Amino acid sequence: MKTRNFAWILAAFPLLAHAQGTKVWRQTTFQSFEAGTPEGVAIYSDGRLQPSPAPQDILTAQAGSIWSAAADSRGNVYLGTGSPAEVLKVTPDGKSTPLLKTRAVSVQSVRIGPDGMVYAATLPDGKVYRLNPAGPEVNLAAPPARVYADSAKKPSPTPTADVVFDPASVSPKPTYLWDLAFDTAGRLYIATGGPAAIYRLDLKHSGATPEKFFTSSEEHIRCILFAPDGTLYAGTDGRGLVYRIDKTGKGFVLFEAPRQEIPALAMDPAGNLYAAAIGAKTRTTLPPLSVHSAPTLTATIRIVTGATTESAGDSTVVPNGTVIYQIAPDGAPRQIWSSTHDVVYAMAWQQDGQNSGGLLTGSGNQGHLYRIQPEGTYADLAHLEALQTTALLQTPAAVYAATSNPAKLYRLPVGSGREKAATYTSQVHDAHFFSQWGKFETRGTGNCTLFARVGNIEQPGEGWSEWQKINPAAAPSLAKGRYLQWKAELQPDAVLRSVGVYYLPQNVAPVVSAVVVRLHARVTQASNPTGQINPVPISLPGADGSTEGSSDAAPLMAIPERNWATARWSAHDPNGDRLRYSVYYRSDDEPSWLLLRKDISQTWTSFDTSRLPNGGYTIRVVASDAPSQPPGHALTGYRDSAHFLIDTATPVLSALQAKRENGALHASFTAQTQFATIARAFYSLDGGPWEYIEPVGRLSDAMQEQYDFTVALPPPAGSQPAQEHVLAVRVLDRGGNAATAKTVVP
Repeated sequence: MKTRNFAWILAAFPLLAHAQGTKVWRQTTFQSFEAGTPEGVAIYSDGRLQPSPAPQDILTAQAGSIWSAAADSRGNVYLGTGSPAEVLKVTPDGKSTPLLKTRAVSVQSVRIGPDGMVYAATLPDGKVYRLNPAGPEVNLAAPPARVYADSAKKPSPTPTADVVFDPASVSPKPTYLWDLAFDTAGRLYIATGGPAAIYRLDLKHSGATPEKFFTSSEEHIRCILFAPDGTLYAGTDGRGLVYRIDKTGKGFVLFEAPRQEIPALAMDPAGNLYAAAIGAKTRTTLPPLSVHSAPTLTATIRIVTGATTESAGDSTVVPNGTVIYQIAPDGAPRQIWSSTHDVVYAMAWQQDGQNSGGLLTGSGNQGHLYRIQPEGTYADLAHLEALQTTALLQTPAAVYAATSNPAKLYRLPVGSGREKAATYTSQVHDAHFFSQWGKFETRGTGNCTLFARVGNIEQPGEGWSEWQKINPAAAPSLAKGRYLQWKAELQPDAVLRSVGVYYLPQNVAPVVSAVVVRLHARVTQASNPTGQINPVPISLPGADGSTEGSSDAAPLMAIPERNWATARWSAHDPNGDRLRYSVYYRSDDEPSWLLLRKDISQTWTSFDTSRLPNGGYTIRVVASDAPSQPPGHALTGYRDSAHFLIDTATPVLSALQAKRENGALHASFTAQTQFATIARAFYSLDGGPWEYIEPVGRLSDAMQEQYDFTVALPPPAGSQPAQEHVLAVRVLDRGGNAATAKTVVP
């Protein structure tokens, strides 16, 4: 089918963003498309899908990582791997043979010399080896072995590799060999770290010794690149410097990035230099890169300030991701691309023709391959099946991308399109509820066929429906379900800019999560009242008994008032619908719920308890999503409060008597209530402070309690007759009611 432009539909449905009713899931941005799976489809930064050359998986190595790649004139590709550290030769038909095996951690850089030989630098504390691309294999990881020819039965020496650079031959001895490059005269340049320097070696002269060509106060020279005019550029780790170094070895700082490390450099035909910058300047730069040599062995390479390596079991992303800068031939820098989650390991300029091309970048930790235009637009060309894209190689016929975790080699034909249809599969959309799926809308040009499937488990596949072809002009006959995924088949002329699907989630009843009733408290307004004396806070409990995390966590402030009570509740609707509430009450001796408040929007209500008979009660709060549903489709949910007691009857005090005994007062009385148990009792002698007294038996747990206690009297002064005393008693019940009585003792 041919896609159509449905942009006018967006203006026709202004209410679709509301929580209730029909919803729409639309993908139209780079970020939304990035969550899907492209197969031969490029995702552009302006939010479009377009067919592009599909990466061809031509090799899976036994190593855990591939750090470098080089190609000769016959189309052979040479790979430097890690864990184990090897140099692999890959022929155009995808067959691989090892040229070198070492005891090092990795072969960090591989280059083809003007003499056609393969040069490899190992890491750490390694060497630069010269290898014959025709073989045989050089195994430095195993003990020397004696090999006999079948005919002569004479020993032949184990093949060895020429060491053209040994760090021990220079001073100070570098710890790391990071990069290799050749100038137009065929001289080899070696970038080192710990300390940072560049050594030059003239390979045309047998037995030539390396000379120190350039030094820096940085920690590492991470990468070097020769321009066509012979100028050498270098990127550092430490302050993120880009050096321009002339033919005499004199360096000029062309640019200082606001990041710590420059791991990769590239140049376009116009002479613009591109520098990738990563890492905060106070932190470690490259993230740990786990590499696997066997199912039971894991090693990790991490570059750390101070020129050391360490092992780690984790694999984290560099803080703040990567920023790429373009430095013009006149030296003016500008930022053209940044990502907070991608870490760029490699860059190469891809030239498709005289007027087309772009900066290829390999990144982690999702194995993305980007092509960035000088003006800042970009495309995600492929999601490679690896965590990191760690090496890029441009040849006249193809672009090669090497990855780590796992170590694979991909080939992308040069060109901007493809002959066959490409496929893009969206992420799985979670509607959160069992839903009815409606029409699809697409926006784009060219020929594109859309498919969709639904399911009720998050992982698509078994248990899902089959793919169904979608006609945007008609409603699909998709089964109802919670999850949906769509797939587009794009012909070479297709450009897909937007895909949307309408759906109606099943309505779910509201949830009232908590109801609290606070006696002797009255709320007069939703906001906190001012000018109160001893305000009463009414809080809602959370799942753990606290209010933290509740949508109504802040206490509701109330005025203390004797004959009032306040009910407060929290509620939510899983569909996001607007809610209204009705409040009911029921006494212990009533079978039916009686309406207290109807159709209110606030989540609290205060009521006059003096209008209700004394006794036990329960409050019920009913939430309805009627404001967001058509008539007849509303659902309700409710929750009951804890049982509470309305009691306005004061305790009755009887049989209060007191008499003198041995210089003290012996008093007794009876207290009785109607509804609530007795809580506390006190006495006061001659208007003095209230003193706590316990009932007979000490435990106050009944609606009738007996009290019998003795109060010490002050001795009479001199010959004065004994004065009379006033004894007052006070009793409080658990409903907050109080009663007082007194007696006079002559």
